[in-house]
Amino acid sequence: MHERTTRVRRSVAAVATVTLIGTLASCGGSDGGSSAPGVTATTITIGTHQPLTGPAAAGYSSISPATKAYFDYVNSKGGVHGRTISYEIKDDGYNPANTQKVVRELVLKDKVFAIVNGLGTPTHTGVLDFLKTNKVPDLFVASGSRNWNQVDKYPTTFGFQADYTTETKVQATYIKENLADKKVCFLGQDDDFGRDALRGLTQVLGEDGVAERQKYVTSNTNVAPQIGKLKAAGCEVVSLATVPGFTALAVGTAARLKFQPQWISASVGADLNTVGAALGDAAPLLEGFLSTNYLPSAFDDQDPWIKLFKQVNTDFNKNAPFTGNTVYGMTVGYLFVQALEQTGKDLTREGLMETIEKGGLDGSGLGELRYSPDDHAGYGGVRMAKVTGTSQDYFGPTYATDDGDTPVKEYTEDPTVPPADGIPAA
Repeated sequence: MHERTTRVRRSVAAVATVTLIGTLASCGGSDGGSSAPGVTATTITIGTHQPLTGPAAAGYSSISPATKAYFDYVNSKGGVHGRTISYEIKDDGYNPANTQKVVRELVLKDKVFAIVNGLGTPTHTGVLDFLKTNKVPDLFVASGSRNWNQVDKYPTTFGFQADYTTETKVQATYIKENLADKKVCFLGQDDDFGRDALRGLTQVLGEDGVAERQKYVTSNTNVAPQIGKLKAAGCEVVSLATVPGFTALAVGTAARLKFQPQWISASVGADLNTVGAALGDAAPLLEGFLSTNYLPSAFDDQDPWIKLFKQVNTDFNKNAPFTGNTVYGMTVGYLFVQALEQTGKDLTREGLMETIEKGGLDGSGLGELRYSPDDHAGYGGVRMAKVTGTSQDYFGPTYATDDGDTPVKEYTEDPTVPPADGIPAA
């Protein structure tokens, strides 16, 4: 009886061991390098929330297809360390309630390895705590809010683009040097987007340097009251912290009210192709429109990054209209692949975030990425651009600063160039 019981126990233990091994293998433990969610021997599954519909869809809906196109290009070359990238894109309509729903699905149901380039200040703010609690890498957020750079509070979150305060500090410096005799005013989104942008203006121009301040909400497309107040205040320069659809609304409404200030916009609402398409026949109203940006110009066919991204766009994005949002989306894809390459085959969430904090990423940006263990902000350099006819071109130098008290200084380093095959090396 005793010998039989012992044999039964050994058999149960053996079955349990086989079951455990099978479980580990199904979690990625047999791939020679990872046991992370969303990672198998052959794939890496990541996700994002994007406004494919809703008030921010104009222009922004083209970002995630561009990112996916770059991933598809990399996959066609064998992927990263033998794994292809699967990008799960969910539409949140730029609605914070929807964002919470789809991000929970991505993490709890789809078991993604990371959230990459979730878009929007009001939308993404609502999922920070959830992603932190679940220890999900929250990479390259598609917004210039300073919220993404709170290392102690949100250690898994990393920004991507130059923050709005950095952009408007450079704008304000330009205004101070070139439009000093003009009355400066502001129109911004009623959230951290608008508040961060206004902060940069007043840091350089002073509180009294911004005469009139108006805000809008994305649920109300009538901006005539705000534009009317800007006109009544005698504004000569208007800084915009607007998404593309509301940039077009502001410019179009001002024209109807016979109000023609010098517009100067943050990059997120300034892409000529996107705003021009929204204005339609009224696109010539954008003549002389000023903005700041931190990525290569989509109009510069001689730039090596633009050459690469245009080829990827043709081969893997159905030759979609090529805009600044295309450049944005593909740069995000490149940075994520670069981070994967540098992390190596033994891929973990912790390892990937450590790689980013080491500061070895570059991408197509005009300035440096600020990533370090103490700084999760993105690009720290921007340049002024101007619309002339059907082109939007840079002028003057790139300037570097941050969202704090660091002064605006000229950035003199040469821009990076992509590898010959367009795929970052380990």
